[in-house]
Parts: sequence; C-alpha cells; structure tokens
Amino acid sequence: MSIRIGGYDFEHVSYDDVADVLYLRNEHHQGGVSTHGTTEGHAVRLDVNGNVIGMTIVNARWLIERDGTVVISVPHQRIEAPAKDLGVALERSASK
Repeated sequence: MSIRIGGYDFEHVSYDDVADVLYLRNEHHQGGVSTHGTTEGHAVRLDVNGNVIGMTIVNARWLIERDGTVVISVPHQRIEAPAKDLGVALERSASK
C-alpha cells in the first residue's frame, strides 16, 4: 500500500494499532538520512537534500478522531494530513 501526504508519496506504510503510531517511508532517496522531531511530537526523516523520505506519526488515530487531520511540521513547510489520506492506512490495520 502507498499513500500521498502533503505532496509526498510513501511506498511503505505500517500502523501499530496498540501504540497508535503510523510509520511511513520511501526507500527512494540519496545519501544519508537525518531524523527531526516536530513540534507536534512526530518524527520526520530527511535525505541529504532535505527531501522528506519518512514520517512517524504518533497518536495517528486519536488525532484523526479528535481533529479530523494530523499536522506535521517539516522544515519550511506545514503538512496537514486529513482523515481521507491517513484513514486508509488506519482502517486497513483495523481489519486485520
């Protein structure tokens, strides 16, 4: 399964429904990777060129149910991931 959030495509999606953590990653990147914490408590992984190649979204389902969206601050950008974008990953896990 792949999903698109804020203009970024993630090929690998997994959701830990016990911890309520959504893991998104894209293996197509160049060079090293750095991880940055966001002001919202998530993590964003960037390649050496500053491209977003992964995200760890904490409390994903809870935020979707409470706000209808998840906000992720990455350098120089604020991404909003609405329920329609993240819901597929969360629902697929719930049906397992």
